[in-house]
Amino acid sequence: MTGAEHAGEDPEGESMIARGMSATVAKQQHHTLRSKKRTSTDRSLIAKYDDATRESERLSRIEKDTSSSKKLDYYKKRAMDKRIYRKDKAVKAKLQVYKAKRFEAAVAAADAQVILHTETPGMLEIEHEMERTTSLSQVELKRNHLDEQTAKQIYDLTLPYSPYGCKFDRSGRYSVLYGQRGHVALMDSYHLNLHTEFNVNERVRDATFLHNFSLMAVAQTNHTYIYDDTGTEIHKLNELSDPFALDFLPYHWLLAGIGRSGHLKYQDTSTGQLVCSQTTKLGPCHVLRQNPSTAVMHLGHSNGTVTLWSPACSKFLAKVLCHKGAPIASLAIDLSGNYMVTGGADRQIKIWDIRKFQCTHSYFVPSGVATSLDISQRRVLGIGHATHTTFWSPEAITRKCKEPYMHHHIPSCGSIDTLRFRPFEDVCAVGHGKGISSIVVPGSAEPNLDTTEYNLDPFQDKRQRREAEVRALLDKLDPNMITLDPSEIGGIEESTPDVRQERLRDKQEQANAGKRTKKQKAKKRGRSKVQTQLRRKQRNVVDQQIIKLREAREKEKAGEVGSPEVRQSEDLTPKVLQRFI
Repeated sequence: MTGAEHAGEDPEGESMIARGMSATVAKQQHHTLRSKKRTSTDRSLIAKYDDATRESERLSRIEKDTSSSKKLDYYKKRAMDKRIYRKDKAVKAKLQVYKAKRFEAAVAAADAQVILHTETPGMLEIEHEMERTTSLSQVELKRNHLDEQTAKQIYDLTLPYSPYGCKFDRSGRYSVLYGQRGHVALMDSYHLNLHTEFNVNERVRDATFLHNFSLMAVAQTNHTYIYDDTGTEIHKLNELSDPFALDFLPYHWLLAGIGRSGHLKYQDTSTGQLVCSQTTKLGPCHVLRQNPSTAVMHLGHSNGTVTLWSPACSKFLAKVLCHKGAPIASLAIDLSGNYMVTGGADRQIKIWDIRKFQCTHSYFVPSGVATSLDISQRRVLGIGHATHTTFWSPEAITRKCKEPYMHHHIPSCGSIDTLRFRPFEDVCAVGHGKGISSIVVPGSAEPNLDTTEYNLDPFQDKRQRREAEVRALLDKLDPNMITLDPSEIGGIEESTPDVRQERLRDKQEQANAGKRTKKQKAKKRGRSKVQTQLRRKQRNVVDQQIIKLREAREKEKAGEVGSPEVRQSEDLTPKVLQRFI
């Protein structure tokens, strides 16, 4: 079947792939796809995946840059033009086929993105100026505005070993519930089934999942323990003793923990080795969160400061005074890693731009101290204070807003212990003094799943989970790559050695600028003169000439002492007058 017949059967040209075609058919196919009417969004997506467009732009920039062609004479320029515009029919036909293939691949990738990303986030919107989104309760939301599957996510669990905390795994499928009096439960949040539960018979301060839901770390009274999804104890980490807070770095396979001693410790969960132990020198610490973008650990201390730590450095990377005279009660960082939200005992919520370490704006919490903070995937800010939970829209992080997005009150539950958003679902779990409450926050989660990430698929089977675990281990990053600026890794130093040496001297001068110069003590009788000081410095300098002079002097002294004339003169001279000779 010829190419014309193909084009007649498929006038759009979408099902035709330019494999084994001639240059004429490939050119016709490329022209058909180019001339098809598309929206501006589709055209931008195709341009994003089209390699030929980027290559032509690069060649046009090279042609405009005439700095290299100025060095060529007339004959070299003519030879270069001949090579560029040489009419080789075979090469030209191959290039035409390759061009058609690349454009078809770009169209297919753009269509796949449009097909896969069918879900769009939706926020609550008001119909007139008199309405307020904060007045919408969870009861009304469940009764009138939600589908059956989403409405099931609104529930309350009354548990006996309160207060409780809650954390989700990376896929959002499973959640770990831990009570401070020893109760630990693993729950399937999608089917709302209890997977396993057990009691450790001692106080539980924190818990977190490791690379997937099959392993979890629990911070108990004296040590940190690793349990599997059946409740069996796998490991006991003696190095992480007396812990207060835990967090897991998925790309580096590191379990970070800090406790009463104030030592931040990193444990490699793939090898079991203790990577490093860093002393904060700021006392016990209860607030520990990681930056999702850079993997830098943020610690909130009792003196109102937040310190940033990396395993590659023995000292903190940065230290920010966030709340003057008030301890840090809670901390959260958004997914981009650019904004940090801190809550202090002064009832202030401050938004910090980490790129500049500057406070952009702040909010006041009238009903109590913000005991828990969290930022969702769509940058919805959740604040747990007293018996209330307040949610602010994504715009509240970049600029100051007048009113919050949503509000929920849990009566007679005691102080809220934890507040965590569920990934890929518009759900927020709240742990308090009576148990766990689950509420729905529309527009808080990312609706589309990134399949290139490991352990993010909530419906993966056992075989897929094993394969993802092996691939994640192969792609494990080195702990020394954790820096404040990830773009520094793998970069090229473009400056010359002289410029680098000068920059090093400037850094040394800047480091020594704060040091006091030692004042030299003034000496009398000419001993503080410059010539005397230089002569004093040369006393300990030994060279060949000084060695020869010393040897000659020793020989002269030995000859004078051993001569008979000297002995005879000493015998004839009275002892009283010998000292004048």
